[in-house]
Amino acid sequence: MSRRDARPADRQARAIRLGPRSVAALVLVSAVGVVAFGWPFLAPPGSQLTAHAQDAPWLFAGLLVLLVAVVAATISESGLGPKAVAMLGVLAATGAALRPIGAGTAGLEPMFFLMVLSGRVLGPGFGFVLGSVTMFASALLTGGVGPWMPFQMLAMGWFTMGAGLLPGPDRLRGRTELAMLAAYGFLAAFAYGTVMNMAGWPFMGGLASGIAFDGDAPVAANLARFVAYCLATSMGWDLGRAVVTVVLTLVLGPAVLRALRRATRRAAFETAVTFDASQG
Repeated sequence: MSRRDARPADRQARAIRLGPRSVAALVLVSAVGVVAFGWPFLAPPGSQLTAHAQDAPWLFAGLLVLLVAVVAATISESGLGPKAVAMLGVLAATGAALRPIGAGTAGLEPMFFLMVLSGRVLGPGFGFVLGSVTMFASALLTGGVGPWMPFQMLAMGWFTMGAGLLPGPDRLRGRTELAMLAAYGFLAAFAYGTVMNMAGWPFMGGLASGIAFDGDAPVAANLARFVAYCLATSMGWDLGRAVVTVVLTLVLGPAVLRALRRATRRAAFETAVTFDASQG
């Protein structure tokens, strides 16, 4: 009996597919996340939500439970095998180890480029799980566990999943793909910083009255305050993160993409091994 192993083509190997239950769980947690992030713009002026603004971070920490449910549903529905679990663990550990490098220095965070490339190669389902698990692991590593952690997990899950949703995963290669990934990383780095600003901005109180959230102000006024807050506090950090992501993607991207694609082909997450009895 001889073994016949049909090698997969050089295409994106999606270790985790988004099935119906996974999509439903992801939509639910994303909807809750949008409300948790954007409640200052959703709540009318003078509402009771603004009266309990200082309690909100702890209440929104319930996002962590929903994020764990999404990860569990995705892994359970996909039938994640030991090879994919091993790759998930290696990439999450690598990303967590990269995060402290340059931490606190102008947004020099090299983990973001790895998340972009991993999401691109391994698909949106794997990407969301990888982003969330990596941020959780890095929080444990750096001691950054707090009410902000679920927000970071959700934002990083979106960030990594978005790379898996970029067009042409089976055909686009070379410089065009690198340029697309670099552009996505640049924009997504700013988006990540902006989203995370929304998690902390409403709770500044009177620390910066001109740019702080005002529960009695209309939405347009608070939006202007939020933009001013982002420009004043995080623009330099976000720019540093975006530039580092672009540079590392362009310089290290080809080698990392080849390594990830080679690893997924050898692991053959989606390829069934068959046996030809006629040649035994």
